[in-house]
Amino acid sequence: MANLVVDAKGLACPMPIVKAKKGIDSLEPGQMMELQTTDKGSVKDFQAWVKQTNHELVETKEDNGVFTFIVKKGQ
Repeated sequence: MANLVVDAKGLACPMPIVKAKKGIDSLEPGQMMELQTTDKGSVKDFQAWVKQTNHELVETKEDNGVFTFIVKKGQ
């Protein structure tokens, strides 16, 4: 489903957001990125980041301590 998977597991804030920005910058508008992180704080951070950057948060899920975010790149 995702065009790019970014593994930020084991990294603390702000590194998951830094990795997400680098990843999303490499995509074309409309493409999808999946970010995986184990940082609980990243849930709020990531939702705020998506709003600020005009990308679309398609899905958020948590499985066994791993938070996964699916983001569609905006314009």
